Amino acid sequence: MQLDHERRGDTIIVTVAEPRLDASMAVAFKEGFRRIVGPEVPHAVLDLSNVEFLDSSGLGALVTALKYMGPERRLDLVGLQPLVAKVLSLTRMDKVFSIRDSLDEAIGA
Repeated sequence: MQLDHERRGDTIIVTVAEPRLDASMAVAFKEGFRRIVGPEVPHAVLDLSNVEFLDSSGLGALVTALKYMGPERRLDLVGLQPLVAKVLSLTRMDKVFSIRDSLDEAIGA
């Protein structure tokens, strides 16, 4: 699983550089996200613009990332492709995650 990242001030932007976030990638995603973000980062933005497919394991991995951030830190999702947005909507997880229209909006929010 390839996760790219960059830091902008107190925010870390993690980009999933894979077309799928599914059962075969979920464990690697969770480990990579924790390694990149660490416990001290107050705000993470997860850029999913490359992800065209998300299954229940991938959704579980996103939930794990949200739980890792905890209530005192913030996680925003950006770049949702139509199928990924549909999965989040159908599972009502779009009400749980902070979903932003753009990277600039997520960083400025």
